[in-house]
Amino acid sequence: MLRPRKRYTVHDLRLLKGKRCLTHIHVKSPEEAAAAAAAGVDLMSCSYDSPEAQARLPQLVAAAPESFFSAATPHGMATPGEAIRTAFRALEAGASSVYCSASNRIIEAMANERIPVVGHLGMVPRHVTWTNYRAIGKTPAEAVQLYRQMKDLENAGAYAAELECVPHQLASFLCSKTDMLLMSLGSGNGCDTQFLFSDDILGDYDERLPRHAKAYRDFRAEHRRLQQERIAAFGEYIADVKGGQFPQPTNLIEMPDEAMRAVIEEIG
Repeated sequence: MLRPRKRYTVHDLRLLKGKRCLTHIHVKSPEEAAAAAAAGVDLMSCSYDSPEAQARLPQLVAAAPESFFSAATPHGMATPGEAIRTAFRALEAGASSVYCSASNRIIEAMANERIPVVGHLGMVPRHVTWTNYRAIGKTPAEAVQLYRQMKDLENAGAYAAELECVPHQLASFLCSKTDMLLMSLGSGNGCDTQFLFSDDILGDYDERLPRHAKAYRDFRAEHRRLQQERIAAFGEYIADVKGGQFPQPTNLIEMPDEAMRAVIEEIG
C-alpha cells in the first residue's frame, strides 16, 4: 500500500527558509497528532527514545498521515552504527526526519546515509550539567562559541537545529548566517520555526510554565474535574446497587415465562 504523500519534504522546508515562520508542535498521543493536523500546524515532533515511544510512532503517523514528523532518537547512542539503525527504523515507521542531540560524529554518520537530521544548539537539557538551566549566548564570547557550534553542526550535515533559550536578537542573527533551518524553542520569532510542546500549549502538567511558553488551555484543571466526576459516578453506582435501584427493568434481559417453566421442569 502506498503511503500518503507528506505535506512537506525537507526540500520543501529548505525552500521556505526566510519566507515565513513555520508552526511546530511536539505531540505525545494520536489524539494530539490528529488535533494538531486538524488545526493546521506545519510540523510535528515526537519522542522515539523508549520502546513505548517507538511503538507509538506509527500510531501518530496514522492519526496525521500527511504531516511531517521529526522523531527524537534516544540519548546515549554509543556508535554511528547504532544511530543509523535507529534512524532508519524511525523513517520506516513513518518519520520524516530524526532529532539527535548527540555529537557531530554521530550526526555526520547519519547525514552521510542521507538521513535528515535535526541537531540541537543553545541550552541542551541533556547537557545542562555543563551550563545549568539558563539562556545561552548572552555574552559576546558565548555567542561566538554558539555561532561556531552552529557551523560545526551545519558542516556535519544536519538540515536543521533546535535552538533553545537563546536571546532573540542573537537567534535572528544566527538564522541569517546558516542554511540550516533553526527551530526556535524560547529563542524568539526570528527563526524558521516556532516550536512548543503540547504539554505547554494545553497546560497539561503541574509545574510552573516555562518563561518561553504559553498555555492556551488548563488541561490539569480539566483532569482534576474529570477525576471528581469519576468518583461521583462510581459512588452513585455503588449506592444504586446497595439500594436496589440498579439494575432497573430496562437493564434486564427477559425470558418468556413458559420457557422458564420448561427449564425448571427439565432440571427439576
